[in-house]
Amino acid sequence: MRVIRTSILTVAGAVMLAPLYLLVVNSFKSQQDIMERPFSFLVHLSPSYLWDALTAPTYNVVRGYLVTAGFVIGVGLLCLLVTIPAAYVVARGMRRAHRVALMIMLAGLFIPSQVLVIPVVYVLRSIGLMGTVPGFLLFETTLTIPVSVFLFTGFIQTIPRQLDEAARIDGASRFRILVQVIVPLMRPAIATVVVLNAVSVWADFVNPQIILGPASGIYTVTTGVYAAIGQFSTNFAAVYPNLLLAIAPVFVFFVFMQRHIISGLTSGALKG
Repeated sequence: MRVIRTSILTVAGAVMLAPLYLLVVNSFKSQQDIMERPFSFLVHLSPSYLWDALTAPTYNVVRGYLVTAGFVIGVGLLCLLVTIPAAYVVARGMRRAHRVALMIMLAGLFIPSQVLVIPVVYVLRSIGLMGTVPGFLLFETTLTIPVSVFLFTGFIQTIPRQLDEAARIDGASRFRILVQVIVPLMRPAIATVVVLNAVSVWADFVNPQIILGPASGIYTVTTGVYAAIGQFSTNFAAVYPNLLLAIAPVFVFFVFMQRHIISGLTSGALKG
């Protein structure tokens, strides 16, 4: 039984790692080597292709990093400011209205973001935020609300209500209880939400491409790579290095932060 389990895990791991292996290896190959031997690493590997991607005149990768990092930070802060108080009210609420509000917010989990793009375009255009940074931040933050509220609500429900009552006896307001009592205990859940949202915003292509658009002159990592490579490009010696540069920061970030995701998802189940 153990042999079968190990074999299944090995095959599954190989299938999942194969695209990453292809991306990394082919980022250092010439066009001819990529076309003839895409899986082989026993060829001439050169970092010059990565350097060409970094210094390409069509797209500034460093600027793309800074723009995308700014969006990640902005969406993360807005998400926390909105979802933590909302989750606290829902988790501590005893009325049916609180459960209904939670169900409405969770309904967003079942709606693909691409379905919302067209209605959002009309709304943003009507209020003058189409093609602007505030409009994009508001839309991206909206997409993070369902998952964030779901995780925060479940975590807060595991925190004993006696802590709230003890703080209230000491004269603390609900806002002070949230900030000084609840939020410090939510650090595992907050870390989980921050990591998940950061990966989502960094890897997003459709929303910045449509909401911001090329006319704005603002390119994230994904839209910048698309603009640099071109829609019909077959120069894989340029495609692979650009893609590697696009995913490298968020991949490293995820690898180092994945333990926080695991602890944030499991600590709520183990509390209480």
